[in-house]
Amino acid sequence: MNITWLGHASFRIEVGNQVLLLDPWLAGNPSFDEANRGAAIAGATHILVTHGHGDHAADAPGISRETGAPVVGIYDWVTWVSARDGLEGAIGMNKGGTVILGNVAVTMVNATHSSSVAGEGGMPVYAGCESGFMVAHGGRTLYIAGDTDVMADMGVFAELHAPDYAILPIGGHFTMDARRAAFAAKKFFDFKAVIPSHYRTFPLLAQSADEFARLMAPVRVEAPEVMGTVVLE
Repeated sequence: MNITWLGHASFRIEVGNQVLLLDPWLAGNPSFDEANRGAAIAGATHILVTHGHGDHAADAPGISRETGAPVVGIYDWVTWVSARDGLEGAIGMNKGGTVILGNVAVTMVNATHSSSVAGEGGMPVYAGCESGFMVAHGGRTLYIAGDTDVMADMGVFAELHAPDYAILPIGGHFTMDARRAAFAAKKFFDFKAVIPSHYRTFPLLAQSADEFARLMAPVRVEAPEVMGTVVLE
């Protein structure tokens, strides 16, 4: 499993016979150099969207049209964006559901956050519930927490899925900060490695993963630079 950070909460995940783009916010992402766009989306097979906020979902429809990779996300948002943008093959699902993408199983799980798109005058409009994903292949499972706080549901996820790895938000303000993310990881899970997300993008957010790495010790924290790749085996 090769995981490339595209900045903020955006990732390229190469697993099994799939290239999954997770919340690919590229245009306007201050952490991402547009010169890397081609490499970031090359060969994409599906686009996973955790919720409707612009810093996660805004680019997904355009990338879907450009690459032919269907979007996968909560039924409400997928139905709405498919009708708005004429997307082909989009996959709407809901929490507890599993879809098989090639030889990879993707299960949607709960998150605790919010989900909206910008309506008239910039007012937020409901866009279906926020979510996370469990991505399983070859006896290994990656937990994608999405934007979330600590929640007791994580204990259920650990029992049901026993994920080996995780992508966890650490930025604070809009999601868990480093302390809360480390608490969640150690309280509920037995991870081999964790990748931080949703940080270093805006002044409001944490600018480093150093505190998270310290709090997670001895669990391995992989914090690549943008376009850097982590190999998880």
